[in-house]
Formats: sequence, C-alpha cells, structure tokens
Amino acid sequence: METFTLTRKDMAIMLLSMKGRATRAPLTVLQEAWKKNHSAGMEYGTSLSAFLSTHLPPILEKMIKSNHVEGFSLQDIVSLGNQIEYTNVSITSMQNWVKRDFKEFLGAPKIGKKYSVDQAAMLFIIDDLKNCLDFESLRKLFEIAFQQPDDESDDLLGPVDLYAAYSMLFEEMDANNDQLLDVQGHGAGKHNYDALTESTIRQKADQYVHHLNHLNPQQKKAVRNLLFIAMVSVQTAYFHSLARRYMNATLFLHSLDEDHRNG
Repeated sequence: METFTLTRKDMAIMLLSMKGRATRAPLTVLQEAWKKNHSAGMEYGTSLSAFLSTHLPPILEKMIKSNHVEGFSLQDIVSLGNQIEYTNVSITSMQNWVKRDFKEFLGAPKIGKKYSVDQAAMLFIIDDLKNCLDFESLRKLFEIAFQQPDDESDDLLGPVDLYAAYSMLFEEMDANNDQLLDVQGHGAGKHNYDALTESTIRQKADQYVHHLNHLNPQQKKAVRNLLFIAMVSVQTAYFHSLARRYMNATLFLHSLDEDHRNG
C-alpha cells in the first residue's frame, strides 16, 4: 500500500495547528498534503480508490476522526516521523534519545504519560540534525538554543518554531520541488558552487532571524547558524534516503539476477 507522505513543512504546520497557532486544522493540513500528491486522481475522479490504497497509521486515523490529539505516545511520534519524506526512524532510536542521549532536553512525558507537541518536534529535529552531526555536537547546540531545559521561557526559539522555521525555509529554497536547494549564479566555467551555496543558505537564515526582535545580535547569530545546519541536514536526508534505496535494490536484485542467469 502507498504511504501517506508529508513534507516537513506539512508536519510543521500540523504541529503549529495542534498548538492553536495555525489557521488550518490538522485534518485540513492532511487533506491538502494528500491532494497535492494525488492531483491527477482528483482531476479524473479516482481519489477514492487512491485513498483506499493508502496506508494510515493509527495516529493519522485518530486525527482524521477527532481533529484533535491530546499528546503522543512514543510510537505515535515514530509513526508520524516516518510519514515525513526521506525519514526513517525506529522506536528503539527514539527510546534511546528519550531515556539517555537527550534526556535532559526532552524530559519526562508532559501530558500524563504522553509527550507534548514540542517534545515531538524536538524528536523530529534530532532525527534531522543527526544526518550531519554527532550527538555530542547536538547537545552543545541545544544548550545554546534551549539553555535551561526545564525552563521553556528562555528558549531562543521553541522546538516547534525551530522545526517550522527550517522546514519552511528549505521549501522556499526548493521552489521547483526537485529536492535540491536552488542556488542562483551557477554556470559553466564557474567553480565557486560551494561558496554560492553557503552564501545563499546563510542569507536565507539571516532574513529569518532579522525579525526575531526578542534576541540580541549574538543570539540571532546562534539561531542563524542552527537554521543553516538544519537546512543542510534536510538536504543530506534526501541523499541518505537515495543511497538507502539503491543499496536495498542492489542487495535484493543481486541474488535474484544471479538465480535468473543460472536458471
């Protein structure tokens, strides 16, 4: 069956909606994301058969029925995370992050035995940033961004806001939706691709932090750099996913092709 796929921007808007900070309800976000991926089916009247062949994890079924969720189990967060494009996260990994690797930043479940929207966003951020950074580096970044883990009021940018910021900035920089950041100025005979790419991403992050009036210049620079790292990490996630697909195809088809030749 087909997987219900969400972009990071889709997920960010859905998380903001759950916090009452978006004009669209979670169900509307899901509907728009699905419609975007099935425009042909909508046009030719085959949307029902297309949706019936789409796998829905229990957490999405719950959102469709109630349009409201009071916290998430860790399994819910894993299921949601795996609906995000180019993401492959396991329950074991998230259990380790919660209980050991990022315990001081995630804390205990905040809604009874369930995790909050911000805690879910934090787990999605960890999953993205680990594409580029080791856990020790991540913890040092989080100490700067979130300062006292038990006090949300001193966050330079809350987890949901941070996740939304880099998710939306990445999509703005991938206007043609080819999963590659768009960089102007590349051309034949030019060898400064790396500098152009770095400059373009940094400028985009600078534009965002310019409007964060609650931060001082040093804090703005820290958030700018974190957004830069996050956007590069999202780009890296695409290449990791592409490499995994080719590895799986190679392993699966290698013995199959040999059996076919020998048969």
